[in-house]
Amino acid sequence: MNKTDLLRTITELSHEFGMPDYVRGGGGNTSCKTADTLWVKPSGTTLARLQPETFVEMDRPALERLFALAVPAEPAAREAQVKDAMAAAVKAGQSARASVEAPLHHVLHGTFVVHVHPALVNGLTCAQHGAQACAEMFPDALWIPYIDPGYTLCMDVRRRVLDYTTAHNRPPSLLLLENHGIFVTADTAEGIRAIYRRVMVALRGKYAAAGVATTLPVAPPALPDVVEPVMAQLRDALSSHAAGIAYSGKFTVSPGPLSPDHIVYAKSYPFTGELSLANAEAFRQRHGYAPMVVSSSVGVFGVGPSQKKAELALELALDEALVWQLTAAFGGVKYMTDRAREFIEHWEVESYRAQQMA
Repeated sequence: MNKTDLLRTITELSHEFGMPDYVRGGGGNTSCKTADTLWVKPSGTTLARLQPETFVEMDRPALERLFALAVPAEPAAREAQVKDAMAAAVKAGQSARASVEAPLHHVLHGTFVVHVHPALVNGLTCAQHGAQACAEMFPDALWIPYIDPGYTLCMDVRRRVLDYTTAHNRPPSLLLLENHGIFVTADTAEGIRAIYRRVMVALRGKYAAAGVATTLPVAPPALPDVVEPVMAQLRDALSSHAAGIAYSGKFTVSPGPLSPDHIVYAKSYPFTGELSLANAEAFRQRHGYAPMVVSSSVGVFGVGPSQKKAELALELALDEALVWQLTAAFGGVKYMTDRAREFIEHWEVESYRAQQMA
C-alpha cells in the first residue's frame, strides 16, 4: 500500500474500533507502518474522530534507538528523557504529541495495529485467573503481566515479543495486557477484524457459560426533585471541582482501580457514604484529590471542573463497573496495586492525556 491507502485504512479501523464497545474517552491507539515510517494516533485524541492527516508521522530508525537509551532509574526522570527522545523521532512539520505507546506499535510486526480496552476483554485482563483463562481460550496470545505504561512497558513487550517469536517461529498477532487491554496486529484490515471477532465471540461464550451478564444493571434515574438537592450538595461540598455534574441511576461502582484509563478519567476511588463538606475534605486528605465519581442513595454522579470531564468520569465509572462485574467469570477482580496506581496518578503523560479531553 502507498501512504494514502495506509492512512485511509487505519482511519477506517480507528473509527470502527473507536466505538463504546471497544474504548472510552481518549483511550486506545492505532497505527500503520512501512519499513521506515510509523503513523500513530496523537496522545489524548479519540479514535472515532481521527482523520488521515491527524496521525503523527515518526521515524522508525529513531524510535529503534529508544531501546538503546541509558535511562535513569527514577521514574519521572526516565519518562522525561524518553518523552524528549520520542519528540525527536517525530518527523519535521508536526506539532501533535505521539501516543506514549508509539514504540510498542513500532516493535509489533504487522502493518496495522489496533489497541483498545473493551469491557468484555478487560473482564478477563482484570481478573484473578486472567492469565490462566487466556492460555486456555487463546493459546496463540501473548499475555503481558501488568507493568507501568510507557518506556518500561515497551521494553518489556519488546523482549517478550522476541522470546515469543523465537519459541513459535512467528511473531504474535494478539497481545493481552493485564489490567490494561488488548493489542491486535496484522498486515490487512480484515486480519485485524478477524482476530477481534474471534476474541469477542469466545469471550461472549465464556460469560454466557458462566452465567455472567454482559450488560450492567442500572436503576432508573430518580425524579429531578430528588436529584437536584444532591447536586446542590455536591457543588457545596466540592466547589469548583463540581462545576460539571453528570448523573446516572444507581449501579454498583468498582471500589478500586482496574486500569490506567479508569484512573485517568475517573480517578482511582469513588466517594461513597454521606455527602458533606467534612467528608469530602476527608476524602481529599486521604487520596490527594477531590472525587470524580460519587455514589449515593439516589444514583451515581460524575463530577469535574467541566461538564465534559464530569460526563467522562461517569462514562468510565460505568465501564469500570461492568468490567468489575465481568471478572466473576474468571475468579473475581484483580485490582491494580498501590504502586501501579500511584505511578499513573502522578505520571505527566497521563495528566497531559486527560487535559486534552477537557
